[in-house]
Amino acid sequence: MSIKTIVSWVTLGLVVLIVFLSRHELVKAWELMERVNLLILVLLIPLQLLAYYAAGQTIFSYLSKKGSISKIHWIERARLALELNFVNHTLPSGGVSGISYMTWRLGKYGVSPGRATSSQMIRYVAGFIAAIILIVLAVVAVTIDGEINRWIILVSSAIVFFMVFSTIGLIYLVNSRVRMDRVADWTSTSVNRLVRKITRGRKRKLLDEAKLLHFFTEIHDDYRELQRDWRVLTQPILWALVFTLADALLFWVTFWALGTPVNPAPILIAYVLASLAGFIVVTPGGAGAYEAIMVAFLAVAGIASGAAIAGIVLTRVIVLVTTIVLGYVFYQKAVLKHGNSRTTPERQ
Repeated sequence: MSIKTIVSWVTLGLVVLIVFLSRHELVKAWELMERVNLLILVLLIPLQLLAYYAAGQTIFSYLSKKGSISKIHWIERARLALELNFVNHTLPSGGVSGISYMTWRLGKYGVSPGRATSSQMIRYVAGFIAAIILIVLAVVAVTIDGEINRWIILVSSAIVFFMVFSTIGLIYLVNSRVRMDRVADWTSTSVNRLVRKITRGRKRKLLDEAKLLHFFTEIHDDYRELQRDWRVLTQPILWALVFTLADALLFWVTFWALGTPVNPAPILIAYVLASLAGFIVVTPGGAGAYEAIMVAFLAVAGIASGAAIAGIVLTRVIVLVTTIVLGYVFYQKAVLKHGNSRTTPERQ
């Protein structure tokens, strides 16, 4: 059986599993459709497409500045963004699968693995900066609205601290060639040792230390170039702002469609908090933790728990269905077209 056939069947199995695990949410969402304003709810479609396209542009705008991907048509970029979101919503790896998959896909356009990974690191850094800007504005908006409480301030401060600390840690790592070399050495040694134990010595090496060192060197060199011209970050940050706003507004539109419009500021803070959990938790798309965190935060912010559950469940189900239906089609085409290549998503 070929690699692409195995990948196709495994992915299909994961999609079926996600639908099965989400069956209760699907039933709730279907029941909610009886009292929803469909004319308003249909706004979710262009908003979701805008969010996916903007997410892709945080990567592609950086690569375009570097002259690595300028020839790709915007429709193809939108398709790649849908594939990326499908992988992140389907594979249980806390976002790592999306990085690996996108590195593989960008390689088909001549982008080196190091630069492809750098572009995705830029995406997360830009996303962190955009989220910090929007959280500060959201706290100001909540304060003006007169609904500020200590929990909103505490959670917002914790989010900002985590994002700043993570960004500083990433910069500390990639700023030093010595540290990158050590990470490459430790990674190759640890992974190869684990592989030898699992295979009982039948497979001695999975990662080539020299290739891994070259990969980390590329990332370090990209960072050095970025130090010389920080303006390269301008477009990724702007696109990250568009993505964050569009993705958070999905929930606001659903609340509106259900006849319970709420202040978008608490929704934005809850969305960023849940997104961080979705990145850390290794369930597909952060399922379970994402919804629970949003409901809990909105309840603390003064939104009735029943309304919060209704709006969040309905939004998440629509996003899940749209992502699977559209993303799976493009993902499957990519696997069938490139799956015979020597490098596949699972082997990155």
